[in-house]
Amino acid sequence: MTRDTDAPPPRFPGYDVLAKWDSPSFDDTTRGVLAARLDAVPPRRWLTEAEWALLDAINARLLPQPERAHPIPITPWIDAMLHDDRGEGFRHPDMPPLRAAWRQGLAAVDDEAHRLHDLPFVRLGADAQDAVLQAIADGRAVSPRWQGLEVKRFFIHHLLKTAAGIYYAHPLAWNEIGFGGPASPRGYVRLGFDSRDPWEATEAP
Repeated sequence: MTRDTDAPPPRFPGYDVLAKWDSPSFDDTTRGVLAARLDAVPPRRWLTEAEWALLDAINARLLPQPERAHPIPITPWIDAMLHDDRGEGFRHPDMPPLRAAWRQGLAAVDDEAHRLHDLPFVRLGADAQDAVLQAIADGRAVSPRWQGLEVKRFFIHHLLKTAAGIYYAHPLAWNEIGFGGPASPRGYVRLGFDSRDPWEATEAP
């Protein structure tokens, strides 16, 4: 799993996409969308308190954010997705419906922690939590609670891809990848290979 100490130096040092807030890059509609993502974090509505704490601990290991005083929230947006029962519009034939898959999968992750370390996932140290998630990612899970749920698919398509998608939908994460924000209203003009518009981030040499 990703280690807290493995974080590379920033690719775009000093870049802050939100510095464009009052520039021609953003209009009122764009600013409204960004403000909602920054400030309107959803409350817990679908996950139980224990499931929320478990998923929060999992997300903290999948996408560690030790450099942030206030980590980008991931769990609230997953809870909102589950509350609205809003997925990607399709389901793999070997997976239960969205909500059932998440509820079963989270219970199975916690059972793996008990079987490997005799403790719930949230009470494990970072190394032990990583070991549990690595076993699941490698398809080495042993809990009977996975029955009817494809283990690696749950890890990749539910836990990992969902967490990463929510993380990189957050404006503060855009600084890490040099993303200049929505193309509306300014748009991107220089679309050729290894070219950039003057208002885009400059990558460190």
